[in-house]
Amino acid sequence: MKTFIKSTVAASALVVAAGAASAACTIDSGRVNIIGNEFPAIQTVAAAAAECTGATIESNLTADHQTLNVAGMSGNPAEYTSAIVANSSIVALINEDVIQPLDALVAEYGKDIPQRQLITVGGNIMAVAFMANSQTLAYRSDVLEEVGLDVPTSYEDVLVAAKAIRDAGIMENPVGGAYAAGWNLAQEFNNMYIGHGGEFFEPGTANISINNPQGVATLEMMKALTEYMNPDYLTHDSNGTQAEWEAGNVALMNMWGSRMQNLMDDEGSEPVVYENTKVSGPLMVGDSGVPATTLWWDGWTVAKNVSDEDAAATFQALVHAVSPEILNDTTMNQAVWLIEGYKPAPVSAGVLAAVEAGSKPYPMLPYMGLLHTASGDNIADFLTGKESAEQTLADIEAAYTAAAKEQGYVK
Repeated sequence: MKTFIKSTVAASALVVAAGAASAACTIDSGRVNIIGNEFPAIQTVAAAAAECTGATIESNLTADHQTLNVAGMSGNPAEYTSAIVANSSIVALINEDVIQPLDALVAEYGKDIPQRQLITVGGNIMAVAFMANSQTLAYRSDVLEEVGLDVPTSYEDVLVAAKAIRDAGIMENPVGGAYAAGWNLAQEFNNMYIGHGGEFFEPGTANISINNPQGVATLEMMKALTEYMNPDYLTHDSNGTQAEWEAGNVALMNMWGSRMQNLMDDEGSEPVVYENTKVSGPLMVGDSGVPATTLWWDGWTVAKNVSDEDAAATFQALVHAVSPEILNDTTMNQAVWLIEGYKPAPVSAGVLAAVEAGSKPYPMLPYMGLLHTASGDNIADFLTGKESAEQTLADIEAAYTAAAKEQGYVK
């Protein structure tokens, strides 16, 4: 993953070839049904796939995609012929054996897809990446100017700025974040833990290793931030956090690069909000020198339990969907595209800064999903004062270890 991202960025602002799909897309026959997240870049991909003629093409884009894709691809035939995934979410699909290797389809329909976009797991091509992503800082320049502070570069700086903003009576809860209990909360833990220099597992094993000073420091910083968040922060996923921003209630937050276009356009918020919304690089924390974020790729897969006809139709439609023809004045700003002709826009500055800062990729390990789930199920107990940091970390370790033993990763 690290090689993939760095080589892409080094190629002068992510200019890579994404295949030889033409503006026209004609498929002989077949069924295509795509499931994925609902942010603008993936909406663009799904819409472009729907341009293809000759096949039945549908999509289900929803924030609940990770709770639906495995079940929707487990039937025979599968309900969904493709899932759009990222570093973490592909692991569950591989573990459940619901997506197929793409080597034969690449050989027949995707010879011009560059090697660096082909995501290989266990020696097989399992996905085709089309964009990079990361969580970085979004901030209100006017609010920081009003309190006389520079743009924060660390979470410690965020706490200083948040106190100044509250004390000045500008906003009561100036910090936002996708802290919804479950996947989102666990991801914020992952970011912060990496930023503190923590390692999730004992080297070379699946044995968990988070109940340590870095783990405690991570939880304590997360709790300190929640003191400046909306009291309902445990219900706020990315959509909820975006709504808080657009309502003008938030001045600082860690947010996905793929969401920045929504924050900076003139839809959903007043001019004072969108005109002063700016993007910066990833935040640091502590003294590890490692950015408190993770690098991601987003890409598409093909379901295993579908006919050869549907697999071919799905592959062809999605090759077209990530071709240079999708890039225009609107879509260019939606993501850090891995597509020929992509030109970085201001909204992409945060992701590019995350790459340049040496941010670590999200671990693409078969057991990382188990830790992610265990974290998301237990962190809220500390944030709400029910448990100590050490007890919460012990609970996470116990939940993970039980699941890892059940699946054979830990003896």
